[in-house]
Amino acid sequence: MADSTPRPLRMQIGFFGRINAGKSTLFNLFAGQDCSITSPIGGTTTDAVEKMMEFRPFGQVQLIDCAGFGDETTLGVERMRRSRAVLDRVDVAILVVREWGAPEEEFILEAKQRKCAVIIAVNNAIGNAGNRDFIPEEALESAVASVTLCAADSSSRDRVLDEFRDILLRVAPDEAINNPPMLRQLVKTGGTVVLLVPIDIQAPRGRLILPQVQAIRDALDGDLAVVVVKENLYLDILEKLKKNVDLVVCDSQVVDFMVKNTPESIPCTTFSILLAAMKGDIFALAQGAKEIFSLQDGDRVVIAESCTHHATCEDIGRVKIPALIRRATGKEPKFEVFSGHDFPEKFDNCKLLIHCGGCMIPRREYLRHLEIAKKHSIPVTNYGVAISACRGVLARVLSVFAPAGTKKADF
Repeated sequence: MADSTPRPLRMQIGFFGRINAGKSTLFNLFAGQDCSITSPIGGTTTDAVEKMMEFRPFGQVQLIDCAGFGDETTLGVERMRRSRAVLDRVDVAILVVREWGAPEEEFILEAKQRKCAVIIAVNNAIGNAGNRDFIPEEALESAVASVTLCAADSSSRDRVLDEFRDILLRVAPDEAINNPPMLRQLVKTGGTVVLLVPIDIQAPRGRLILPQVQAIRDALDGDLAVVVVKENLYLDILEKLKKNVDLVVCDSQVVDFMVKNTPESIPCTTFSILLAAMKGDIFALAQGAKEIFSLQDGDRVVIAESCTHHATCEDIGRVKIPALIRRATGKEPKFEVFSGHDFPEKFDNCKLLIHCGGCMIPRREYLRHLEIAKKHSIPVTNYGVAISACRGVLARVLSVFAPAGTKKADF
């Protein structure tokens, strides 16, 4: 059966370059099929084209072909804005060049600011065959691949992939190859984890949501025993397991139930908080949650929802969290929701950013969102942390991450 690694856990590889530099040809060569249209006409690639492929030893990777630099069309500015947004989430950027100038210099600078690894691919099919002298020395500090691109000839694919595989192993960040642990850092090998999973109108029929699946897989990878149970059987399971439970993890919507019914001796937390710890700075997000209680009527609160699900009457970001905050503060802030890869470029008069757990976006993109908010001096928290704060149980569900000697009052 083919590998079906969730998209956020795949290595993200972006293809960038000037119009007609050959990046879409290289993208197609990587993918082994014509995913992007190639043409001598400038500006052929408009929206980013994405393709998943199996690339050993990395497993499934996500390839993203972006609009070219120097697009002079009416929509060029918007296309380039979207290409820069892709740079926020890729682990490795492949910059295809046939010449060197201001566009390439600006791209290298932006990639460095994002701490993104860059591979410079010299397109020998266009000219400069075997010659890299036109690339400045400082740029050559990045890995350089010399590739021959020909849209009609796939005979060089194995050679190109072998070359890039060796380079990727050198330059790709470790977390892009080895995903950060979710549970394993909290429970010793051989331990037992209970996952408290409610099944309600928002639960997808016939399957679990991604954070629950990730937690199960991570537990198995760490040689942990996993018990999955709904809330109606939770007390029975605790009684049967007695004291042989090392951690309980629940969906945030039942966090107050879990805290009320879980002995103090058993650590407990939520899936969303686990994701926050895996993808970002959990204690910074906890500090951000304190700002909830400083909100006033009319304050702007941005909610960043990374997935684009169909919102329901019980939607967590659009309905439940705003209702919880109104109830906890007695105030009426103004909530503004951004979905998918959309993220606000301006935070004018924003008092708080509440990010989702980030299960549908790569860690690099999640961290980039936190960095942008920090740059604008905007406090940030996430769904699970905000819910636990509003329900008065935040100290309990964060204590599992506390260094030895830390008291709940310190949160």
